[in-house]
Parts: sequence; C-alpha cells; structure tokens
Amino acid sequence: MANTNGAFGLRPIGVVGQGYNSNGLTEYRIAAGNTNTIFQGSPVIPLSTGFIDKVGAANGGTVGLVGVFWGVEFVSSTTGEKVFSNQWTGSGADTNHPVKAFVYDNPMQTFVICSDASLTSAASAQGNVFTNANFADAAAGNSTTGISTAKLGVSTLGVTANLNLRIMGFQDDPENSDFTAAGIPVIVRLNNSFNSPNGAIAGGTVSTTGV
Repeated sequence: MANTNGAFGLRPIGVVGQGYNSNGLTEYRIAAGNTNTIFQGSPVIPLSTGFIDKVGAANGGTVGLVGVFWGVEFVSSTTGEKVFSNQWTGSGADTNHPVKAFVYDNPMQTFVICSDASLTSAASAQGNVFTNANFADAAAGNSTTGISTAKLGVSTLGVTANLNLRIMGFQDDPENSDFTAAGIPVIVRLNNSFNSPNGAIAGGTVSTTGV
C-alpha cells in the first residue's frame, strides 16, 4: 500500500542523546529586501551580511546549514501591524522594523523528512542508517500552506561527507511503512551544521561566516 505522507520538509522530532529536548528556536534576521520565499521546514544558511537566507542563496560556494526555518515575525508595510507567518514570502515588510526568523539550529536536533523514492525494503533501508544524503527540492514549497516540500533524495544516499543529511533511523508510522514506495519518514540530523564545533561548510573547510 502506498504511503500517505506528502512532502513537508524537515520537522523537528528530538535531539541526539538523552538530554532534555526543548525543541528550542533561535531568533535570526532576514533582510527586509530579501525577495526569496522561505518555507516552514526549509533548510537555511547564514550570510556574510549577518542575515539568513534559503539554502542555495550564497554566492561563491555552499555554506553549512544554520538550521531549519519555522516561521517569521515582521511589521506589515501596508497595515503597520505585526504579522506572524510560517513562511517568508519575500515582500511586505516595513523596512523600519526587523524581520525576525525563528530557526531550529541545535546541531544535534533530529528531524523527520520524507523519502522521494522507494527504499526497496525495511532490511535494505536499515543498511542506509548512519550514511548521508542530500535534499531533493530543498528550497521548494507550497505557497498556499507555507510548508516546505523538500524531501530526502534517495538517489544521493552515500558516505560522502559533504552531503547535507545524516540518516539516524526511521520513524515508526504504520500509515507510512511501505518501503517499496516514496514517503518513508526518515529520521535525520543536519550534517556539517554551521553551529557545530567545526562549523564546516559542505567542502569540509572550517568557516566562520556565511559566503
């Protein structure tokens, strides 16, 4: 039976280890003039300007992910009222006020993400635990719901260190347990997180700022 999961980007589920998990969010800033849409559940990167942006928006190279975008607060340039949204639509902010983005940025945070293709079988999928993978459609999303449609790209599975996701396991979900179909809920953490001690960019070079 096909899985019921649709794509939803990255959803926080826990942290590695047995410490208390607050699923805490950190406040970052988006430039008021940023015209890129950022969806809830999308991976985001730091920029040398001190702001964050959607993955793939850096010039000159790939930057370690700072975390996963969950929502935004800004003052509307039309009404002058405070707006809370699960997506940054790329316009509408009063430039006299900050655009506050809330990001899951703990390097040890774990997330659930849907596979974009079959993993063949449960036994075969288990062999991919502790390997790495990249996103499929990392920056894509649904402009109506505001939710990311990023998925785990099954074709990218491998041990390559610069892949963005580390597979930690699979969520026990009876409605999404058909490993012969897309939509398996994969538990991952961010590989080469910008906030990890080494702050590595995807190429493995220590980075102290966005690019």
